[in-house]
Amino acid sequence: MTLLYLECSSGISGDMCAAALLDAGADEAAVRRALASLPVDGFEVRISRVTKSGLDVCDFDVVLDAAHENHDHDMEYLHGHGCDGGEPGHAHDGAHAHAYGEHDSAHDHNHHHIHEHRGMVEISAIINAADMTEGARAIAHRIFEIIAEAEAKAHGTTADQVHFHEVGAVDSIADVVAIAVALDSLQVDGVVVTDLAEGKGTVRCQHGVIPVPVPAVVNIAAAHNIALRVLDVQGELVTPTGAAAVSAVRTTTELPERFTVQRVGMGAGKRAYETPGILRALLIEPVE
Repeated sequence: MTLLYLECSSGISGDMCAAALLDAGADEAAVRRALASLPVDGFEVRISRVTKSGLDVCDFDVVLDAAHENHDHDMEYLHGHGCDGGEPGHAHDGAHAHAYGEHDSAHDHNHHHIHEHRGMVEISAIINAADMTEGARAIAHRIFEIIAEAEAKAHGTTADQVHFHEVGAVDSIADVVAIAVALDSLQVDGVVVTDLAEGKGTVRCQHGVIPVPVPAVVNIAAAHNIALRVLDVQGELVTPTGAAAVSAVRTTTELPERFTVQRVGMGAGKRAYETPGILRALLIEPVE
């Protein structure tokens, strides 16, 4: 039996999870093939090695073009500084969504960003068009369903009325598809996640400044019985995509009493918080 242990001591986001799984031995060719097949424009994917806290780790970077940039890694913008004339962005996670008909404050600003919206019907069609196994496709659908349910609850609507703004949907689709394909390729027998380390304070999103954990993460944790552990860190360590990925794939919260480590994967986070900013993915085998 081989288990995947996601050690979320610095939180979890979509790009961290994809990077950690790739570093643990997931099929990079399959991930690239699936991403290349998506009927979505405005992004490219770069997979590289970076140094975090002095350690050599994998970086999975969805690079958006100018029309899709979402300020996600701009720390001054994220926490409300240096944003004169800027768009009230989608900073807390690419998967941020709201309900159809709700006023989009981004339209109040003079900029050239695209303002398409994608609902679950459109996102499901994109996932269905991707070149991936049925197992990976099921994981991707489930992750987005969990995000939509959480955002619907936050906005007092239903999942079918949730839509993802264009500048936030592109990177989330790429992250979710990469996670789904990577995990499916590892062919593990179970996924262990004990708890998620989260920060505190506030973070800027499309509708203004909101508390950490952000509402979608709180709703996901409540709906799927995920334990949160709040660190003395100002900032968002767990994104909705990261929390939804855990909820979709976790099979147990208990580590085996004894196990051997077969592979170690480490994925880099992009934001500069007072944590190592690393998600560790261990492939382990229980020892009787």
